[in-house]
Amino acid sequence: MWKHRYLMHYHRLIALVVVVNLVLLGYGLRQWSWWTADSINLAAISNMVIANIGIAILIRQQYVINLLFKVATSVPTSWPLRFRALMGKVYHFGGIHVGGAIMGTLWFAAFVGSLIYSWINGLPGVSLATMVVTAVLLVLLVAIIALSMPQFRAKYHDEFELMHRFGGWASLLLFWVQTVLFINDQGGSLLAAPGFWVLLAVTFSIALPWLRLKKVRVQIERPSNHVALVRFNHGVTPFAGSSTAVSRSPLTEWHSFANVPAPGEDGFRLTISRAGDWTGELIDDMPSHVWVKGIPTAGVGNIDQLFKRVVWIATGSGIGPTLPHLLAHTAPARLVWSTRTPRKTYGDDLVDEILESEPNALIWDTNENGRPDLVQLAYDAVQEFDAEAVIVISNKKLTWQVVYGMESRGIPAYGAIWDS
Repeated sequence: MWKHRYLMHYHRLIALVVVVNLVLLGYGLRQWSWWTADSINLAAISNMVIANIGIAILIRQQYVINLLFKVATSVPTSWPLRFRALMGKVYHFGGIHVGGAIMGTLWFAAFVGSLIYSWINGLPGVSLATMVVTAVLLVLLVAIIALSMPQFRAKYHDEFELMHRFGGWASLLLFWVQTVLFINDQGGSLLAAPGFWVLLAVTFSIALPWLRLKKVRVQIERPSNHVALVRFNHGVTPFAGSSTAVSRSPLTEWHSFANVPAPGEDGFRLTISRAGDWTGELIDDMPSHVWVKGIPTAGVGNIDQLFKRVVWIATGSGIGPTLPHLLAHTAPARLVWSTRTPRKTYGDDLVDEILESEPNALIWDTNENGRPDLVQLAYDAVQEFDAEAVIVISNKKLTWQVVYGMESRGIPAYGAIWDS
């Protein structure tokens, strides 16, 4: 039962954030006198808003993500497998983001209600300007959450991304205006307000990746009309298992791809497969420059360091995130790669590079052999290689099938959860 996707650690972290907030609510009602007949502790409610929203944003900061992975993967492989397997779930941190955003918005709704109540009853410390800005901000936050629902996000990802970016920036600006107005209403000092410092940290966190925005030259090879191998050499050599955000129009659309650095060489590659309008246009046009921002950010594959032996399951372009780990030998590995006509699609050089790094790799040509039973292949590879874990890089349906198929057999398994 605990292996079902609705009970995965991502959702457990959402529930944890909710429970913590409910505990604080109960404690506040009993100890902090948030509500009385003739007053409402607006400052306390405001602090709950800013704490939750601040956590939701900061947990997504690239340096914070890298730190989380660094801490989680520092566990020695001599420690019990059960504990290491739990540390491998570090990439579910997005549950804290979602939980904080939801609870922050609910607290904000309570804050708006408290402002209205205070205004109607003539309680001190509430101005009309604060009420108007706060109401607009609440509508914007609700809109962002509504457009972030999985069903809408999957179908209208571009619209979701635009709303998240521009709606988020507008919300940040309104939070600053609202905070200054509210503190002025309360007769307090801006520098003494916790909300000021949290907003400052959040603003810096959001701005930092954009301060690193630059347009860089790339070299693109196209072994087939399905794949582009994009080479970067602009002074950055990322670590194996990281990703880079790439764009051709930095204000509208960004896509993250796994970095493929080669040991002993400067720069890195991205393996980009045709999977939509943006990737299709890049493969067809082969631009000479693209935009990059932020820093290389750790991804799910980094958890291979927690295990003595790992089986990698990749389908199609999933070989991109897998390849840097094979090249860097971040952990003893066995590869199962299922793809259509690998040499024709990805080129002889890439396939030979894979086989040189992992001579025992099973490369399954679906054009010749049909679609394999990846769960069975993964299980067979685990038994043969005596692996401790399976990492799968595939589409959503196959990723879940393999992860569930392994975990239901008691084998730790990991794969993307599509939470961004």
